Amino acid sequence: MPADGTGDPVIDVLLADDDPVVRFGLKMILSGAPDLRVVAEASDGAEAVELARRHRPDVVLMDIRMPDTDGLTATETLRSGASGPQVVVLTTFDADAQVLRALRAGAAGFLLKDTPPDELVVAIRHAAQGRPVLSPEVTRRLIARVAEPGQDDRQQAARRRLDVLADRERTVAAEIGAGRTNAEIAARHHLGLTTVKTHVSAILTKLDLNNRVQVALLVQEAGLTPLE
Repeated sequence: MPADGTGDPVIDVLLADDDPVVRFGLKMILSGAPDLRVVAEASDGAEAVELARRHRPDVVLMDIRMPDTDGLTATETLRSGASGPQVVVLTTFDADAQVLRALRAGAAGFLLKDTPPDELVVAIRHAAQGRPVLSPEVTRRLIARVAEPGQDDRQQAARRRLDVLADRERTVAAEIGAGRTNAEIAARHHLGLTTVKTHVSAILTKLDLNNRVQVALLVQEAGLTPLE
């Protein structure tokens, strides 16, 4: 991230939405935050991918439903590389299947377009830091969808993937699935914060995942819960 005139980091943001009115509104909202800067605007998923590669934003606000290449396909493309930007999916369409596909593709989070401006700004800041961004109502529905009956095959597949983790890594993964931060995990298990961060990095590497949201999804699918 570059720095502004005060030396504070500036988060570069790319807006991807086929509605120019929506893009204008988002740009106006973000212009009120001194640490956010809109570096490009895209009207479809293919353009978003092209502009992201050119401008290298820290965060992409991505609409799901766009002509030609949709936002979910664009998210999968952007997150397939190691240096891809964080993606926050922003939409009025809150279907659970769309949420799961976006998050499994590596999106940092999923927010509805009626999210209040101040919460939107905070969400972008969190995404830029690699922190999960999920509205409470989406989180509740997401966990219910993943945990619903009839998912035996997916559960077994998830459990096999988690078998590569060492015992302490499984413990940390379960805590991530419960939504706990590194600091909370450290306190619960009497670990140093650096140790927890090391375990999280190992988990991401061994599972070939690129963020905590994907770890949480896999843990939920496996039915792994923290030890009390």
